[in-house]
Amino acid sequence: MDPYAMTTGVLRNPDFLRFISSHVANELGANISRVALPLVAVLVLHAGPAEVGLLSALQTTAFLLIGLPAGVWVDRMRKRRVMMASDLARFVLLGSIPLAAELGLLSIGMLFVVALLAGVSQVFNDVADQTYLPELVSTGQLSDGNAKLEVVRSSSFLAGPAIGGALVQLLGAPRTLVTTALGALASVLFLGSIKVADKPPAVTEPTPLLHGIREGLAYLWQDRLMRMFVASTAAINLCLSAVLGLSVLFLADVVRLAPGMIGLLLMSGGVGGLVGGLTAGPLTRRFGTARMTWLAAVVGSPFGLLMPLTQADWRMVCFAITSMALSWSAALMNVGQITYRQTVTPEHLLGRVNASVRFVAWGIMALGALLGGLVAQRIGVREALWVFMTGRLVAFLPLVFSPLPRMRDFGELQARS
Repeated sequence: MDPYAMTTGVLRNPDFLRFISSHVANELGANISRVALPLVAVLVLHAGPAEVGLLSALQTTAFLLIGLPAGVWVDRMRKRRVMMASDLARFVLLGSIPLAAELGLLSIGMLFVVALLAGVSQVFNDVADQTYLPELVSTGQLSDGNAKLEVVRSSSFLAGPAIGGALVQLLGAPRTLVTTALGALASVLFLGSIKVADKPPAVTEPTPLLHGIREGLAYLWQDRLMRMFVASTAAINLCLSAVLGLSVLFLADVVRLAPGMIGLLLMSGGVGGLVGGLTAGPLTRRFGTARMTWLAAVVGSPFGLLMPLTQADWRMVCFAITSMALSWSAALMNVGQITYRQTVTPEHLLGRVNASVRFVAWGIMALGALLGGLVAQRIGVREALWVFMTGRLVAFLPLVFSPLPRMRDFGELQARS
């Protein structure tokens, strides 16, 4: 390994700059579509609440349907080609919506199909993306690289909906989706310009699908720290998906804020995620990769108890502080645990392990959203927030019983084994 590559910043790697540029194009386009796609359904097709809810659900259904098999398939393929094919599929799918609208052929059924298939493409893209970074940068640059990618994700989450709303007002909802399609195409071009050769798959002899899935799940379960990471993340996502599902209802019907103020408060989470991505590098250098991840989990969790205190006065700041603190914590934890996973997992298993983690972490969110609604209907929205934010407070406890609190860097665990 080149010692210069181990010690210099990842942004000095030209291929990483091309890779992160593809992320900028893709993430910004995806977050614009978060606004534009539902508005196509509402403004153009006059869809009702049930149809809009189904449209939203279909965008993440693919993680439950093919999340685990996708890991097996990605391990058998060249990762950059998978990402490029996924982006091309999204370009065609999203580009078909404004074309169909211009021709008078657009229907709610077509939107449902596009949402589901675009979600399938996203599953493959996400699994290949997290598996590809170790091919592009040195082990010593993984944490820095993941931190930079987290900045892109958080910035796009923050800016995308605002840009999307402005474009919908200027161009109309269907034409706004042209920008998301072009973002996917731009991602293909950036990925194609990477100079490092796309490595052949480490899996040379295809194994039966179920056997491949079991291998990924077994490796995840046998690694004690990874197992604790997944348990903590699942508990966090269960609670936060319930809270996210109730947030708009809470701010509009319980706190009774104006729509503009609700929009500003909901954007505060993006600010926290952006700060998390920007501070991950300095905090890692100061405390180490493992300790930074542990401190983020412990320090951020108590702020969740501020959210139920939100009122339509100066206490609105309670919602913003909670959103920023928890998003900051989540960004740092993501950087830490993804870096750990990329560092310790054998190359031929990394796709399956990434897919297994994503299957659990994203699959639990549907249950959390449903549970949040049921609890709120039973005891009230503000009271439900107390329940789930208390759960979020203790969700880091699995990490207490892991090796994480006794480590400074993840490399220490490898040295002991």
